[in-house]
Amino acid sequence: MIPLPPGALRDALAPLRGKVLRLEILELGTGPQLTLDAIGLRPAFGPPDVTVRASLRDFVAIALRREDPDALFFQRRLVMEGDTELGHGLKNALDGLSLRSLLRPLR
Repeated sequence: MIPLPPGALRDALAPLRGKVLRLEILELGTGPQLTLDAIGLRPAFGPPDVTVRASLRDFVAIALRREDPDALFFQRRLVMEGDTELGHGLKNALDGLSLRSLLRPLR
């Protein structure tokens, strides 16, 4: 469980409430499934609503803002399946946040 205080990050992730996001790491062939509840991000089970697949290196590069997700998508290094509208909406919302606000809840 990753508790999220009220604020910009929780607002950006609001579309994830009641949905399942799977982050699939190519090297592992699997990855975490997450959903948003009243407290924050938590593990989720069942079929994902949207799956985002990339290498670990590319996920880290996206998180550190060293790579643009759209560029990776067009290079076919980032794949999105399922409810792509949900995935694209989350990406756009997270793009609008500062790196500091994204990392604060993980401390």
